[in-house]
Amino acid sequence: MRIWDIPASKLCTKHLLGEHRELHAIWNILTQNKSGYSRHPETLRWKGKLAALYLRHEELANEMFSRNYHHKSELDRKYATGYSSQNQFVNTYDEQIKILKNKGCKCKL
Repeated sequence: MRIWDIPASKLCTKHLLGEHRELHAIWNILTQNKSGYSRHPETLRWKGKLAALYLRHEELANEMFSRNYHHKSELDRKYATGYSSQNQFVNTYDEQIKILKNKGCKCKL
């Protein structure tokens, strides 16, 4: 489970679509008080920052649209509360770049 802090435009299709799925999972855990993965570090870092998570979703959706994907899973904006930026990380930005480079995918790093 991971939400990258790398611009969506730099992600390969696999990571873009995978992050989009995982973002929805985290959103549902936090907005519906679901227990699955509720203690995962990636989930915990978004507590109190649903506005930031909402903005990340918008960025992902816009990138998906630019790649001719049909995005049909909007988030309910009324839950987009708290901080609008993320300053807590499971891995630093540089570590995230390294992780993606080591995957040998088509991310534009």
